[in-house]
Amino acid sequence: MIQLVNLLGKDYVVWEKLARIFFKRPAKEDLYAQFNLTLDEITSIKDRLVEENEIEILKITKLTDKAQTKVYCEVHKTIYVAKKVFIKQN
Repeated sequence: MIQLVNLLGKDYVVWEKLARIFFKRPAKEDLYAQFNLTLDEITSIKDRLVEENEIEILKITKLTDKAQTKVYCEVHKTIYVAKKVFIKQN
């Protein structure tokens, strides 16, 4: 979420609305996660906000071992994004 705040800039509000964790197996080692946002995703978010003022996006992240061969859990995050101007008006 912090990554998205930094990428969008100060004119947007980003809130983590919901997180669901789906456990696959117990872990007895360090786990690793990657949170990736593509330029296309950032552009799409900004384009949608021109029309909609506020949106929700779903990001899915897997927690894996270091080699990324075993998935221990999957995290589904619903993220709320809005224009700051819209938030201040409501």
